[in-house]
Amino acid sequence: MGNARPEYLSRSGGWLRYDTSEPTPEGSVMKIGIIGAGNIGGNLTRRLTALGHDVSVANSRGPQTLTALAEETGATPVTVEEAARGAQVVVVTIPLKAVPDLPSGFLDGAAENVAVIDTGNYYPQQRDGKIAEIEDGLTESRWTERQIGHPVIKAFNGTYAQDILDKPQPVGTPGRVALPVSGDDEAAKKVVRDLIDEIGFDTVDTGGQDESWRQQPGTPVYGLAADTEAVAKALTEASSERTAEWRA
Repeated sequence: MGNARPEYLSRSGGWLRYDTSEPTPEGSVMKIGIIGAGNIGGNLTRRLTALGHDVSVANSRGPQTLTALAEETGATPVTVEEAARGAQVVVVTIPLKAVPDLPSGFLDGAAENVAVIDTGNYYPQQRDGKIAEIEDGLTESRWTERQIGHPVIKAFNGTYAQDILDKPQPVGTPGRVALPVSGDDEAAKKVVRDLIDEIGFDTVDTGGQDESWRQQPGTPVYGLAADTEAVAKALTEASSERTAEWRA
């Protein structure tokens, strides 16, 4: 966002990078598919349609259950199989235990080089039950990648849903809230970071998906609504050891 900001060296030797990208050009409309219409999915639908993007939204119960959200926002209610059709960005925002049940090939109709955002978290005691690979140390988003057969960008997983509507601020606002973002595909990550900037938040690059444990539940950054400096600091203070609360 204009002037470059300093980078922070993580304990593992990787760099946690501030966002210095330019915002999405004014008037640039993206086709975005959202799979999951819960708190995060619903509020992303509200925010993205308000910015003028072409949003399709789906849930597991069918488009007929999304009439109210569609009327409120102007989004197009679709089936899960149709949500990614032509989309430049697809948001997967469903319980982790439901990810393996996504239709085979649901991304086949997406735009070339589609950026897939994973907002998911592993809640073994509260919702998802035991997922052995995650218990054995695989990061949550890496597990999701393996289920859907496509790289993902982890974002919004530690964001309170209401903050998506209440906390956006213009670029350059002092104290602007920053979100951690991880992923291996740098081009897709830039698309997502630019979109988050347009939504009204700064971003801090957590690194690749093998570093995404830094923003999983139970870490200092999880649920933190703070500026880039505080978010970068929280990421460096994370431990890769999953605590008892977040194990099956």
